Amino acid sequence: MTERTPTPTEVKRWRQYLADERGEAAVYRDLAKRRTGEERRILLALAEAEGRHEAHWLALLGEHAGQPARASARNRLLGFLARRFGSVFVLALAQRAESRSPYATDADATRSMAADEAIHEEVIRALATSGRNRLSGSFRAAVFGANDGLVSNLSLVVGMAATGVSSQVVLLSGIAGLLAGALSMGAGEFVSVRSQRELLDASLPTQVTLTAAPALDLEHNELVLVYLARGMSREAAEHRAAERMGLYTCDCDPSLSRHADDDVAPVDHETLGTAWGAATSSFCFFASGAIIPILPFLFGLTGAGALLLACVLVGLTLLGTGAVVGLLSGASPLWRGLRQLAIGLGAAAATYLLGLLFGGIVG
Repeated sequence: MTERTPTPTEVKRWRQYLADERGEAAVYRDLAKRRTGEERRILLALAEAEGRHEAHWLALLGEHAGQPARASARNRLLGFLARRFGSVFVLALAQRAESRSPYATDADATRSMAADEAIHEEVIRALATSGRNRLSGSFRAAVFGANDGLVSNLSLVVGMAATGVSSQVVLLSGIAGLLAGALSMGAGEFVSVRSQRELLDASLPTQVTLTAAPALDLEHNELVLVYLARGMSREAAEHRAAERMGLYTCDCDPSLSRHADDDVAPVDHETLGTAWGAATSSFCFFASGAIIPILPFLFGLTGAGALLLACVLVGLTLLGTGAVVGLLSGASPLWRGLRQLAIGLGAAAATYLLGLLFGGIVG
């Protein structure tokens, strides 16, 4: 049976698929260069799978393969970031790229290829998890602090402007809002982190079992209760108690012995951070956001023009922070950016209306 000659539309689509498969394979190989051990092997296996997909499109194209086409802009961006940074941002972008594979609805792609792409998304999601966990605390503080500064100070500025006061008063109010908010954020984060560390430290097990065990009554003691309360099974708790008392007479698995004395997960103070570090970060993040609404006033602009420019600057920044959140979470950056924009400008609009109301009442 003679092979069907593909249409120009099919050739164009297949060549794009081919280019994208090559681009994705290159991204995974570039990421693998910055990884070691199992993570490196996983990334190379993903690149190999993309190579199998590449072979499928080459077979379909045959003599129509022609010169290599350019990968999509998304894949070229991924490749650039992978070569330069190899960070969690690249993995988040790669996860989103895998989730948007067209193979599930393209009759020219095999079912196994569509299944591969779905599995690849989960593999990348798992690889990105550790990076997201490392970022989660500081990233939350950065996004929360900067957005709080943006929205609260823009609301303050437009609210004051709506009352009809001079631009100088609006500027001074914005500066006061920046300092008050940043100091409040810093103080609040300091107290929060310090309290959290103290609370977690209070839950850490002590070494009292080592010193008290020899003096316990062999028949009636609460040492087993200590280990049960720490979450161990009764079998493991009885064996640990016997071990601490110098006995190994219980009928249980000897492999349960010689654990560390702390049978609960240690507190990860490195992830939690220090109180001063958290306070300083929150102060800076809030201030970096809060200064944007007053920039037009700082540079001498006045009236409606300064207010409009402040809204535009804040809007662009909200779109940017929302897009970054979307990228890191594997969601649509456009949707996340628009959501941030709607929330921020919605709060500012409400404050502006309240300023008009109060200004009318006072006037």
